[in-house]
Amino acid sequence: MNMNAQARAKPLQLAMAAALAFGLGMAPAQAANPCNPCAAKAKNPCGAKKNPCAAKNPCAAKNPCAAKNPCGAGAAIDPKSITRPAGYKPYKGNKSALLKEGEKLWNDTKLSTNGMSCNTCHQGHAAFEAGFAKPYPHFVQMAKDQAGLKKVHLDEMVQACMVMPMAAKPLGWESRELAALTAYTGQMQKTFKPGKAKTANPCAAKNPCAAKNPCAAKNPCAAKNPCAAKNPCAAKNPCAAKK
Repeated sequence: MNMNAQARAKPLQLAMAAALAFGLGMAPAQAANPCNPCAAKAKNPCGAKKNPCAAKNPCAAKNPCAAKNPCGAGAAIDPKSITRPAGYKPYKGNKSALLKEGEKLWNDTKLSTNGMSCNTCHQGHAAFEAGFAKPYPHFVQMAKDQAGLKKVHLDEMVQACMVMPMAAKPLGWESRELAALTAYTGQMQKTFKPGKAKTANPCAAKNPCAAKNPCAAKNPCAAKNPCAAKNPCAAKNPCAAKK
């Protein structure tokens, strides 16, 4: 067979191979083009199985800093869940002991169901309204927006934070824990100065999807994708018919 006949026969051979591959349930790219190292999944370092940034992206669905700011507004709640019950008698104990316990609870993420603590939103007096400096009971925008309450006592506001941002159940009304948190929050109120508070950003330093994002800079399937620009089977396909 002369050279011209061979050139004419090669495209036909490739087409037959592709048809045979299709009939056997094989991927046409794998059978018809054996010179493409980016066809077979086994040799593709950017395929689903070897790509740690594909389906199981740890910074996607479980990102606590995604859709909504946990320190902001949320769904409406039943006002009864954060309103003092009839005959309520707050727990009374040693003030210094309650303050010490309250400080621990203030930083305790186990009180919530979403990994937050009181300190998450209020570190450095952040996220407090200017009215926080006023004596309780007083108007609090969050309590009005989400529970329809015009005024709240300090212990009611503690319960509001438990139910709303922290997505937990309210503490027992006559519990030592509520008394401790209320006492510590009252202590925070004494040192609060409107206008000098920081902006709350619970998605900053402790954001698991920030600096250590395994799907960011060190993504082996990003810029240095051996199956992209330097694909030997792209523009200069050695398996194509020569003119």
